Amino acid sequence: MKKLPYFILDVFTNQPYKGNPLSVVWCDDELELSQYYNIAREFGYSETSFVWYSDAEKALKVRSFTPGNYEVGGGGHNFLGAVSLALLQGWDIFNGQGDEHWVTMKDEKLPVVINEENGLILVAVKQQTAQNLGTITPEIIAPALGLETTELELNNWKPTVMKTEVAHIMVPIKNRAILNRAVPNSDLLKEISKNYSFEGFYLFTTDVSENDYLTETRFFNPAYGIEEDPATGTAAGPLAGFLQQANYININQGYKILQGVLVNHPSTIHIKVTPDNVLVSGSSVIVMEGTLFL
Repeated sequence: MKKLPYFILDVFTNQPYKGNPLSVVWCDDELELSQYYNIAREFGYSETSFVWYSDAEKALKVRSFTPGNYEVGGGGHNFLGAVSLALLQGWDIFNGQGDEHWVTMKDEKLPVVINEENGLILVAVKQQTAQNLGTITPEIIAPALGLETTELELNNWKPTVMKTEVAHIMVPIKNRAILNRAVPNSDLLKEISKNYSFEGFYLFTTDVSENDYLTETRFFNPAYGIEEDPATGTAAGPLAGFLQQANYININQGYKILQGVLVNHPSTIHIKVTPDNVLVSGSSVIVMEGTLFL
């Protein structure tokens, strides 16, 4: 019987039992696809990441799966949490890479930047420059969220599909009370995301409960088995790009997004748009570890 060590982290937070929970499994090499699926379902978190170090590539390799048997990419909490774990454990994952650091996700090199802030390790992934893939009328989106069309009115912005690594729709919401009242219809959301070729729904409002945050957000992705996600790095990057292109935020200035309040896992996502990319970063804490058996 094969034994694999695993860790549970809370990502996009500096406090245990906040942020977005993530299971990370250390492997010696690739597993069978069915094993990835089974383990991800067993943990039951929105995503489970599997990591190992490749001597040939001189890089940490990451693969992530949802309980719904989907493999996900991009620079979200599944990626940042896996890299944070390696750093918190003192694993030498950047040996031989020089000044520029990267980690491999689904055979794609993702550049990372490591900083410290108030004694915390902040892992940032460089996402691509955000692309605007078009708008969808509020009349289509609002009923799938249990809202009225007028409740999606904010600064004359329209629901817009944006992509850095992954395409999600940015859904403006008039205020925080309406944001909290949204009730997603999973079937309708799945139908819309399939018809318009994107993954998740990122609801956001500029009516924030804490002044040092740029926006408060909620994320739904039922097509990938994620009913509501406490923190979504692959959506925060596109939102940063959307707001910068709307001239609401500045280039090269850092901002914070608050997510996960209603699911009792408040998360802080750091974003910064640069001329070349979008930086999404956060800290993580280890809350559990153990051994699983194959």
